[in-house]
Amino acid sequence: MTVRSETAADAPLVSVDRLSVEFPAENGPVRAVHELSFTLPPGGALGIVGESGSGKSTAAYALLGLHHGTGARLTGSVRVAGHDVTAAGEAELRRLRGATAAMVFQDPLSSLDPYQAVGDQIAEVYRVHHRNASRRAARARAVEVLDRVGIPDAARRARSRPHEFSGGQRQRALIAMAVACGPRLLVADEPTTALDVTVQAQILALLRELREETGMGLVLVTHDLGVAAGGVDELLVMKDGRAVEHGPVRTVLDAPREPYTRALLDAVPRVEVRRAPVPREEPPGDDSVLLEAVGLRQEFGRGRRAVTALDDVSLTVRAGETVGVVGESGSGKTTLGRALVRLLAPTAGEIRYRGRDIGALNDRALRPFRSELQMVFQDPVSSLNPRRSIGESIADPLRAAGRLTDARIVARVRDLLDRVGLDPDAYHRYPHEFSGGQRQRVGIARALAPEPRLIVCDEPVSALDVTTQAQVVALLGELQRELGIALVFIAHDLAVVRQVSDRLAVMRHGAIVEEGPADAVYDRPEHPYTRGLLAAVPRVDAVARTSPAGV
Repeated sequence: MTVRSETAADAPLVSVDRLSVEFPAENGPVRAVHELSFTLPPGGALGIVGESGSGKSTAAYALLGLHHGTGARLTGSVRVAGHDVTAAGEAELRRLRGATAAMVFQDPLSSLDPYQAVGDQIAEVYRVHHRNASRRAARARAVEVLDRVGIPDAARRARSRPHEFSGGQRQRALIAMAVACGPRLLVADEPTTALDVTVQAQILALLRELREETGMGLVLVTHDLGVAAGGVDELLVMKDGRAVEHGPVRTVLDAPREPYTRALLDAVPRVEVRRAPVPREEPPGDDSVLLEAVGLRQEFGRGRRAVTALDDVSLTVRAGETVGVVGESGSGKTTLGRALVRLLAPTAGEIRYRGRDIGALNDRALRPFRSELQMVFQDPVSSLNPRRSIGESIADPLRAAGRLTDARIVARVRDLLDRVGLDPDAYHRYPHEFSGGQRQRVGIARALAPEPRLIVCDEPVSALDVTTQAQVVALLGELQRELGIALVFIAHDLAVVRQVSDRLAVMRHGAIVEEGPADAVYDRPEHPYTRGLLAAVPRVDAVARTSPAGV
């Protein structure tokens, strides 16, 4: 097949015409994209936004022909730089990917080979599209692009493997790989989802700089309207596989025509919005200290290789309150959360639960406390056993306690599923049958099963779209008011944390640098690091609103 290429200067870089994508399924084909049309001019930037399942990633993958081999059925037309992607064979698609269009995926760990040096992986991609390039030239190009995307000491770090990079550095390395061959189009699928606000701001700034330097076009897929607002020229809003709104970014954000777009905007947490005061319902929580960390120190490794993750951390959690913990990746906030529920034994310091130091207790002595201290993890996929039904996963802590009969355990699990907004009849379904938000609800139900007094939530909404995120945050607030539990809410999204927190602790390099009532810290931050975090938060607009969540 001959690939035709348009050469007219005014030809669009991307032209999608009535694209539909269907995937085979047991109960009939599932239509992920339905008659989608849009264009992108050379050097332009388009944001595709929508909830999970809206079809935005499927549409983005079609731009590079990544539907090939999946069993998907495509109709309509996709043209990139004049190349007919829908009609191209594998050889043509290989030439297209990398040299003409490249993609940055959401999870760099799953996109990078863990056994191969990062520089070698970039060099390999470069040589695929520059067959006359020597190994030395390819390695030099890898170092050049790593340096360009902001990897310090690029020549040395090019020899490092992915696990030796931070999350933000891995994402930069993936961008370096994508731009190594000078593509005319870069497709970025949720490139900042799991990154803290400062690294997110750096990645978005890097994408803008690369566009300005190279003139490449950008398609940015994201569920975060704040990210889209600062990074694109036009917005395409998708729902159920269809485009519901499309136009200049400021027009769509300032004067949305469609109720769905307005609902997405209303669901975006805003860092300037104070948490609405909510009267506590029965049973009331008292003001007593429930858990207290005193001089907590956590080290990993020994001798010269020892890494200090927590350095003299003290934190108090009172009954029925929510303490938010924020900070960049590597600040120690997840280590703190795990230590508070004694998933880690502290190197030094005390963890006092209801007045008793549980920091040095062995596993047997800790057993009576396990039911009262629970954790909701960031990734429900990895924390749920894929071979067991969700009902059995939720039942695990109840069976471990040994206080209920099998019949009462099943009844308790069904009640918990209902309480977190899931169908009780879903007891026998498996994790892969649920959406991301639903799986997170399963994780919350499992944490609630043993009737805890404190739950540590570690990034519970970081990978969820804004509407699902708002639902999970609201659910946690409802459960807290109903049950009187205390929460430690760990997140890198400062706007979400403000929605839920009574008090706030800001962490950096394993230490708490600022702590106080949440509104006081947000409105009058004292530490320069806190001010820097707040300045990096992406904003859809500057209009203050009253939080509708009431959390």
